[in-house]
Amino acid sequence: MCGERQGYVDVKKVALYILLVFILYTIITSPERSAELVGVGFEGISSAAKGVGAFMTELVN
Repeated sequence: MCGERQGYVDVKKVALYILLVFILYTIITSPERSAELVGVGFEGISSAAKGVGAFMTELVN
């Protein structure tokens, strides 16, 4: 049982390292596109936060 769990953690770590290498490769090869994607991501987070704020304001009123 413990061996299976250890194997799962190793696969998770490998997947995380592969994702990290991919992200770094993308940033290095096309920094303009990476900056654009980060901007879109932050806009999405901002919109979600505004939506939660509006919901909480309506909930209180």
